[in-house]
Amino acid sequence: LGSEHRPLPPVMGVKTALHGTVKNLRRVTPQLSEQSARKIDRTIENFRKSVDPDVILQSISEPKSLVVTPAMFQHQFVQRAAQKQRRIVLPEGTEPRILLAAQELLRKQVADIVLLGNDPEIRSVAGANDIELNGAEIIDPDSSSLTQKYVEEFVRLRKKKGATVDMAKDALQDFNYFGTMMVQCGDADGMVSGSINTTAATVRPALQLIKTKDNISIVSSVFFMCLPDKVLVYGDCAINPKPTSNELAQIAVTSAHTAAQFGITPTVAMLSFSSGDRGKSPEVRLVSEAVKLAHKLDPKLKIYGPIQYDAAVDENIAKGKGMGVEGPANILIFPDLNTGNIGYKAVQQSTGALAVGPVLQGLRKPINDLSRGAQVADIVNTVAITSCMVE
Repeated sequence: LGSEHRPLPPVMGVKTALHGTVKNLRRVTPQLSEQSARKIDRTIENFRKSVDPDVILQSISEPKSLVVTPAMFQHQFVQRAAQKQRRIVLPEGTEPRILLAAQELLRKQVADIVLLGNDPEIRSVAGANDIELNGAEIIDPDSSSLTQKYVEEFVRLRKKKGATVDMAKDALQDFNYFGTMMVQCGDADGMVSGSINTTAATVRPALQLIKTKDNISIVSSVFFMCLPDKVLVYGDCAINPKPTSNELAQIAVTSAHTAAQFGITPTVAMLSFSSGDRGKSPEVRLVSEAVKLAHKLDPKLKIYGPIQYDAAVDENIAKGKGMGVEGPANILIFPDLNTGNIGYKAVQQSTGALAVGPVLQGLRKPINDLSRGAQVADIVNTVAITSCMVE
């Protein structure tokens, strides 16, 4: 389908006459219920292999909508990940949720998976939970042939900080450090951790070894908030407690670039409890300064603020408050971690929105953190997102 080079559908021969064949076909009652997860996965995979979506899209004459719905967004990043087939390392190899996610990722062929940990222990946990790990690679950092290379690279990277061989060996006993070094050395394309570890335990090795991109001084995060009819991007809701105006400007610009990677045309709102420049408090002045700095960092970016949340997402309310905006914002930058974390959780819990993240940004290579309450679907989404972020 979708290409003149694909073979024609097969013609099947039967021994019965036409009338008997029709009767037999009517007796066939294939079922695909919501609970048939494997059948659904198999159906989607067969469709993906048999249909060329680009050819079909090109044949549709209707103009493409700029609106990205949650279903479209999730489909797009999972499809992109499957096409890229990146190698993602998961350091928490004995956690059942991680193994269930690995099974699903491998079955859907979303990414190549590397699990860190003791092989017999991982397989024991998998067996106890009826999990198949066909296709997954298991690496035990305690006995891996990669360790010596990573020790040398660790010492080289941390030489100015006084790192020694013994310090490197101690650090690499932490699977997050080992996984991060796999990414740094090109033995994996990205890493996802945090289901049983703190955010600091995931981010610290990345800051020390992978470091930030040029012209970016901080690592920040976004959540993709999948509401019933649209996807909004919230930042920073997980990393920086009290950013300066310069840091807030970097968060805004980096968040816009992250959103653009996933097909979202960014319009950025810098949030505050007061709209426009009328507010005289230090908090409002900080956001106002951040807006000016963000414009300097990316003059082409559509960005406005300080602005209240209701005005940011509703053009009519914005105009009523004297704000000259060009449509509702889809990238919403909170002034600090307190408001950002409360804000995303309030929307998530009150509306039932799917919150994909936190997605870390600003690093030279993709490392992503999971919530310790992450469900299997969250882990699958985060791995797919990480695969898409590989440059």
